[in-house]
Amino acid sequence: MNLVAPSTRLIDSATGAVLGGDELADRLGRVAVALGNLPAGVLFARSGLTVDAVLRYAGAVEAGRPVALLDPALDPAVLADFVRRFEPAAVLGLAEGGAGATPGDLPKGYRRVEDEALGPVWVRETAPADQPHPDLAVLLATSGSTGDPKFVRLSREAVLANATAIAEALSIGPDEVAPTSLPLYYSFGMSVLNSHLAAGAAILVVDGGVLAREFWQAVQEHGATSLAGVPYNYEMLHRIRWSPAKYPSLRTLTQAGGKLRDEVILAFHEKISTAGGRFHVMWGCTEAGPRMSTLPADALPDRVGSVGPALAGGSFNVLDADGAETSEPGVVGEVVYRGPNVMMGYAEGSADLSRGDEQGGVLRTGDLGHLDEDGFVWLRGRLKRFGKIFGIRVNLHDIEEMVRDQGPVVAVSGPDKIVLFLEGIEPDECRAVAGRLAERLKLHRSGFDVRSIERLPQLPNGKIDYRSLEAQV
Repeated sequence: MNLVAPSTRLIDSATGAVLGGDELADRLGRVAVALGNLPAGVLFARSGLTVDAVLRYAGAVEAGRPVALLDPALDPAVLADFVRRFEPAAVLGLAEGGAGATPGDLPKGYRRVEDEALGPVWVRETAPADQPHPDLAVLLATSGSTGDPKFVRLSREAVLANATAIAEALSIGPDEVAPTSLPLYYSFGMSVLNSHLAAGAAILVVDGGVLAREFWQAVQEHGATSLAGVPYNYEMLHRIRWSPAKYPSLRTLTQAGGKLRDEVILAFHEKISTAGGRFHVMWGCTEAGPRMSTLPADALPDRVGSVGPALAGGSFNVLDADGAETSEPGVVGEVVYRGPNVMMGYAEGSADLSRGDEQGGVLRTGDLGHLDEDGFVWLRGRLKRFGKIFGIRVNLHDIEEMVRDQGPVVAVSGPDKIVLFLEGIEPDECRAVAGRLAERLKLHRSGFDVRSIERLPQLPNGKIDYRSLEAQV
């Protein structure tokens, strides 16, 4: 199976140009040939929300060239460190991201080339000591733009299997039009792209995000049929009272990338249902290429809070108290996923790129949860997201759930206390929230430091920037 189906179209919202059929095949072919002429090794692709970025990525997968998708706004020093450690054959997309997104200085051992099909490229002058494994297709940084030293290694089979399973779960067909509401270097954004390319649908390439007027103008003009968002996107749309009824072509809303408040899920489920559409909660992680489950739209509102059963080809178990896997309903433990979309492993340097599959299709997710009698997953927070109050261990996810009715909230561990950041709460309400938690958990009020914050900090992919909050504690 190829990643790009024959009926796929790319729509450039900036120009209105539509690229499809023989013209798309020709452009992809020329990109693939140009990539094939580059030295052997992994490719780095700075990938903004442009048609050229989509063509470089799809061309690399089609040509069998492993490619790392990178944020074009990545700090030049971080990019230089990645280049030093992973020794890519070439760095593509030097012009991505606009004038303010410079890739930095030409690295030592590279030369700059102007290629007709690829644009400006840094090309390595000598072959790296290590060559990537033949199954390797895509590399994604584990923490987006934070400079985390690890890449997730995804095989071609993992990328295609996940794209196919998602297209099946969401009934994506050639008549669908998906806008690029998420960055391509973010695993969820790449997944939306993959599933629509594989299904022969249209990709509406539009920059700006869901709060930009230009984004919704493009949705209206080109008849976008779906919207993918992380919790922050939906919280913001909920706050401004956005309604899908304004955009009659929209019929599918999907949400992944973290926990969205139940009341917001139900609000959007009701809105899109009234308009004849559906709302899907999905769950995944970069290490699973990246989606693992979807909650069927007809499971709402009865199963709000669940992330649903595994996608086709996958399965879930839970580790019990003895460390044994079980699918028994109600057992709480670390959720384990099995499926063809599980990564090959991590990479921290060029030598790791030559390694084969180290996971065997099994992923310990690091999330606590349980299964119900129908195999639906109910999550209870991250395994490592714990703090201590007066020496008592508490689950930070549980703490957040206790006050989530106040609005978006993040709890982090402080020195023998829990610090909560509540978005939009009045400062004089913070003490009341702390008292409520103290009473609920039978602990002294001083164990809770509740702070008002105008807006929770976000990473470029829309997820909460926990590190910046922890740095404030």
